[in-house]
Amino acid sequence: MNYFTYLVFVGFITIFRILPFSLLYIISDLLYFIVYHLVGYRKKVVFGNLRNSFPEKSEEEIRKIAKGFYHHLCDLFVESIKSFTMKEADVVERYIIGDTGNIDDFQRQGKNAICAGGHYGNWEWSGIATGSQMLYLPVGFYKPLSNKWIDAYIRKRRVKGRARLVSITNTAAVFAASYGEPAFFYMIADQSPSSPRVAYWVNFLNQDTAVLHGIEKYARLLNLPVVFVASRKIRRGYYKVTFTLIVEDPSKTKRGEITEKYMRALEDLIREKPEFYLWSHKRWKHKRI
Repeated sequence: MNYFTYLVFVGFITIFRILPFSLLYIISDLLYFIVYHLVGYRKKVVFGNLRNSFPEKSEEEIRKIAKGFYHHLCDLFVESIKSFTMKEADVVERYIIGDTGNIDDFQRQGKNAICAGGHYGNWEWSGIATGSQMLYLPVGFYKPLSNKWIDAYIRKRRVKGRARLVSITNTAAVFAASYGEPAFFYMIADQSPSSPRVAYWVNFLNQDTAVLHGIEKYARLLNLPVVFVASRKIRRGYYKVTFTLIVEDPSKTKRGEITEKYMRALEDLIREKPEFYLWSHKRWKHKRI
């Protein structure tokens, strides 16, 4: 059954391979109608998250953001499927690396660094588009799938060029490995922790929020600079990525300082255009104990 599922999965992706983006976005518009108007996918979660995050906004404004989010979510779905069969050059044309700040200086000095991102814009294309656009060797983390054939397919197709994709279950070993050149460890840490007991708590979007602390943990342990990455949607199917230094020397920071700065940077990005954040996630399901 697992192999049959894999064959269906590959067949589905093959169909997307031959479709141009113009047709894919027609599919996305149809999906939006089904997901938002007919199914109402996680509407209660989305509207609840938006109302709590932006209490100053009217119900009309909240509804407008929600509709924009569902449109973007459907775009992200078709873009993610399409990316499995896209050429690296085609993704690079649509996923442009902009200002890298001073992070290239760290690379020239032979320093590894942590790239802290969030579920904003299009995070799925980063492994394909960064390998040929950055001095750093990009190393991304992912959660392995139970279907070994699909997992192997995704692990191979979600990165191009010099980029690496490694299991999140081997995080410590990945940081300790030698890659023959400085590595840029791409981490997304805005998910809800499995347990509030081990979380760090911050005020994020007007709410008491439990936060994963993996970024801070490894930054302080290995004294790695931390850079915030922002993937902004320029227009449909096109993104521009910028990097901003959060902390240069973690050894000089207090506990929680890196996490606070990361979450502040993410909140500022979300407030620019909130419709491009992943509002369907049950981000605030934990309460402080």
